[in-house]
Amino acid sequence: MNLSFKEADKNGLDKLADLASEIWHEFFPIILSDEQIDYMVDKFQSKNAMLNQIEHENYKYYFIIIDNEISGYFGISFKDDYLFLSKLYLKKEFRHKGFGSKAFEKIKSIAQENNYTKIVLTVNKYNSNTIKAYLKYGFKNVSSAETDIGNGFIMDDYIMEYSA
Repeated sequence: MNLSFKEADKNGLDKLADLASEIWHEFFPIILSDEQIDYMVDKFQSKNAMLNQIEHENYKYYFIIIDNEISGYFGISFKDDYLFLSKLYLKKEFRHKGFGSKAFEKIKSIAQENNYTKIVLTVNKYNSNTIKAYLKYGFKNVSSAETDIGNGFIMDDYIMEYSA
């Protein structure tokens, strides 16, 4: 299978927002309520939210393309002393086939190109399969955080760190 990555420019944000909504509504009902999924997609994964992140929070988004099909995406933010891995998602049919690992290799290369020695992420405490994957990639669980994201919702996350 042919794997590539393409940075999402502002013109691609509609497609990216649709993809985010599709993946979140398929994956997260095992962890979150439909109401919280809708709220989080709108707050963090809508076209306007991602445009704001790109313009004001040093974000870049990349499509994961497998055999010419947009199959997932990741979002990173360039912080002062680490690269923040904000999002890494694949459509259901592309999970558990090594594509997440290959996307993480791309993320590591972006970190190295930008002289980062650390990649940090947050992951829902109840997202056990994803936590196992990040541990396999070499991340360590360094902390936890409960973040009030508004509308009565809390993100209950582990903070994980990878040292390059």
